[in-house]
Amino acid sequence: MTSKLDQLKAMTTIVADTGDMDAIRLFHPTDCTTNPTLVLKAAALPAYEGVIAGAIQWGKKQTGSHEAIVSAVADRLAVAFGTELSRLVPGRVSTEVDADLSFDTARSVAKAKSIISAYAENGVGREKILIKLASTWEGIRAAEILQKEGIDCNLTLLFSLVQAAACAEAGAFLISPFVGRILDWYVKNEGKSYTAETDPGVLSVRQIYAYYKRHGHKTVVMGASFRNIGEIEALAGCDRLTIAPTLLDQLAKDDGVLPRQLDPATAGKSGADRLKVDEASFRFLLNEDAMATEKLAEGIRAFAKDLGVLKDMVAKKLEA
Repeated sequence: MTSKLDQLKAMTTIVADTGDMDAIRLFHPTDCTTNPTLVLKAAALPAYEGVIAGAIQWGKKQTGSHEAIVSAVADRLAVAFGTELSRLVPGRVSTEVDADLSFDTARSVAKAKSIISAYAENGVGREKILIKLASTWEGIRAAEILQKEGIDCNLTLLFSLVQAAACAEAGAFLISPFVGRILDWYVKNEGKSYTAETDPGVLSVRQIYAYYKRHGHKTVVMGASFRNIGEIEALAGCDRLTIAPTLLDQLAKDDGVLPRQLDPATAGKSGADRLKVDEASFRFLLNEDAMATEKLAEGIRAFAKDLGVLKDMVAKKLEA
């Protein structure tokens, strides 16, 4: 029998939500991602000691302020891991702009361009990279600028239809709506249990998918942050899904039938009317959505914290 993972690959592009190269070799995803959280996890593995050591040795030869050197080494690590990942997947590697730049359009654009330049120095073209930005108003504006310059973007920390609509209007290449984090909020605040069919995160992605298909938006919808394979199965047929190795493994070992749930030919029939997405409307509608407002802020804080931990690790190794 064909595994559910193979069935899913036949209708959805699979992205590995990991920086573990062994997992990528095992599951053969099309795309993969890297961020400070994943770099930290990978850095703790013996297999990547050489990557860490190389970046630290490079940092020790640099001049400038200690803070600037630490930041540069952290960036170099992300690009070093991303470079290795780019050799393992046929598609793209998403690489994150610092979370503490989420409300600064100009600096986000500058950081994105420096990431693309660093990849180019490693022989990796921009066609292999997605620049990952938070779906704030400022992050979306940065993506709009970058897309016009031929740098494709992945808008992350996305929890609402208005964020998705604004990303599409900005011409973003891809969005990453966070299924599991939406579920987490509702479980905590509503005190209910949910099936895959009533899961608020699943319903959010289905709504966004239908909206895009109705209005002809080309932005790719990539469900992310899954808590269980039921959520993944309920989004079978989505443009892309980014999945952690533990869940990929469960899908690979299950040979049950996996029906298609999202179909571009019919989804648009249930899509919502087009939203107004000027800055005032965006901020008001996002503010009206308590879940999206709280999870966006929480996500930026968490990503910034992980970046801080990564920089602390780099600083200690530079001083050793």
